[in-house]
Amino acid sequence: MKTQRTKKRNTKARQRRLKVAQKRIADRERRIRQRNRHTVENNQQPLMLAAGIQYEAYLNALGAQRIPDASTAGDFCRRFKTHDDINSLHAAIDEARRNVWSQQPDEFLTQATVDMDGSIVETTGECKVGMDMSYKGIWGYHPLLISLAETREPLRIVNRSGNQTSEDGAAFECDAVADYLQECGFRKIVFRGDTAYSQTEHLDRWDDRGITFYFGDKVFANLEERAENLDNSAWTTLQRPSRRGIKKKTRSKPDRVKEQIVVDREYTNLVLKSEDVAEFDYQPAACGRSYRMIVICKHIDEMKGQKLLLNKERYLFDITNDRTSTPQQIVFICNDRCEQENLIEQLKNGPRSLTAPVDNLYSNWAYMLMTSLAWTLKAWLALSVPETGRWKIRRQEEKFRLLKMEFRTFVTAIIRIPCQIVRTSGRTIYRLLNGNNMQRVFWRLVASLQL
Repeated sequence: MKTQRTKKRNTKARQRRLKVAQKRIADRERRIRQRNRHTVENNQQPLMLAAGIQYEAYLNALGAQRIPDASTAGDFCRRFKTHDDINSLHAAIDEARRNVWSQQPDEFLTQATVDMDGSIVETTGECKVGMDMSYKGIWGYHPLLISLAETREPLRIVNRSGNQTSEDGAAFECDAVADYLQECGFRKIVFRGDTAYSQTEHLDRWDDRGITFYFGDKVFANLEERAENLDNSAWTTLQRPSRRGIKKKTRSKPDRVKEQIVVDREYTNLVLKSEDVAEFDYQPAACGRSYRMIVICKHIDEMKGQKLLLNKERYLFDITNDRTSTPQQIVFICNDRCEQENLIEQLKNGPRSLTAPVDNLYSNWAYMLMTSLAWTLKAWLALSVPETGRWKIRRQEEKFRLLKMEFRTFVTAIIRIPCQIVRTSGRTIYRLLNGNNMQRVFWRLVASLQL
């Protein structure tokens, strides 16, 4: 009898162990199936649960049934295989942009300043179709960026092979952008670019269209000769405005450590002493009329230690069809184009749109356009901020601040706001758990967009 009871106990214990093992195997297979599904349930739910957000409430807040996994982005970008596919994406973005601009006050359409520049996008890939070696010896692509200076919006991003020059295809894209801006109702269009974009064969056509342009011009020998032969009365001193506003309280300046090291070690040092500006009429060989050529003469002392070696003069040239502004004003307008360098830096390190993570020219082009929408949406949100009412001046300042805000600051101030999402039987409740100094702007946006 004792032996039979022992056998029964052993049999029941064995059956319990088998059930536990089978349950563990089933749980393991279930987890494997969940990992293989590209849904938010298996990829982002752990993060949301850690933040105290329920999965169903998160989807209800977005109004979505399913969120694709991030790994499907490459597959979607690879569906763009031709230039027509890219143009369709550009057209969709332009249509949404037109709707935002149509809601702006009339003074918004006074002038559209179009800046253009190129940037090298480096890649370490070996099999990316369309990449090539740039003039800097860097493998990758060389996209062209055409942006609106007033709102810092990318109007066109044109991906190109790495060995193409900055101005390749720029004139065609600028004509398309000018047509679009005129359709949107802008009364004045301005083109700005560095020396690579002074394509003189297009200047007459742009002048006939009423487009004002400011381009840097290359320092050719004939231009230097004309500048050197100008009378002394043609030159005026260029007084640059202070970079900072007027300070109520002055403070002592720190010692210039780098400058002192250069002097102590007697390195060759170029010191800018003063700048003069003049102008003369100049007709490029490819043009049928003359334009204003603004010339800047930089007086530079070449030092070695504390010894003066040479007094040098360097010339910079800007060509324009602006006949009303003074030479000093034209110089400052051309210098303002440097703000586009900050935009390029934001696109590279903010939404990381100027990168090449996909496998060919067109798929990377589509990726650049779609990721740049994160920056464009920031500009559209800023333009959607109401600025009327009793506090009009303060609201205009807040709108300008949001428009010029860096991308990471924007994400922290407007996007990453701690929020508790509660789903009840008849509604979804959003409870903001923290605020910042942009909270009143956030609520005005919510009211304006009717979210």
